[in-house]
Amino acid sequence: MFAPDSASAVTAEVARACSALMIKQFPPREPGNPAAGSAKGTGRDQQLFFNKCVANGGKVDDTVGK
Repeated sequence: MFAPDSASAVTAEVARACSALMIKQFPPREPGNPAAGSAKGTGRDQQLFFNKCVANGGKVDDTVGK
């Protein structure tokens, strides 16, 4: 039987922290408010940011995604 490697598993705490950092780095647009949100970055940029955050245990440097 195959058992997943627990060292590579993403914890819910790390995923939540990275999600919060990603939203801060790439704020979502708000319908009806053109001034809200960010046009900065693409979906791929957001995915790379999140993956790097997860790889670093929930921490990223300020140069990521800029």
